[in-house]
Amino acid sequence: MNLFIDGDALPNVLKPILLRAIERLNLPTFIVSNRLVSIGRSKHITSLTVASGADEADHRIVEMVEEGDLVITADIPLADRVITKNAHAIDHRGKLYGIHNIKQSLAIRNLMQEIRDSGEVTKGPAPFSQKDAHEFANQLDHFLTKQRLD
Repeated sequence: MNLFIDGDALPNVLKPILLRAIERLNLPTFIVSNRLVSIGRSKHITSLTVASGADEADHRIVEMVEEGDLVITADIPLADRVITKNAHAIDHRGKLYGIHNIKQSLAIRNLMQEIRDSGEVTKGPAPFSQKDAHEFANQLDHFLTKQRLD
């Protein structure tokens, strides 16, 4: 299993959590972003900088990801594309996306986008918190432990 990190919007507080997991499990990791993003030094991490553009990093991740890989992203359309390839996705707040919930999450995201596009002012997501980081760490640990046991 390879780990892919959509690096463009990765909260800094998640970087040490990811680095510890990568080092502990010797997990081959690719950080894909429009600019250089570092989560720390590790021989298991490869940073890939792609051309500027809204979805360039997403396209590269989808191109590289294989069945069983894990992608860390807050981008629901990217998570949907990854799951279509039988890979897995966890968002920054610890939500594990899979075939059981990705279409519903995508539909809600698209509905909210339509509402905003119509001029309605909506509240955005709550500010990222320590609770979110804790949920992420727990979900990542649970997922990686389960993968190692399977």
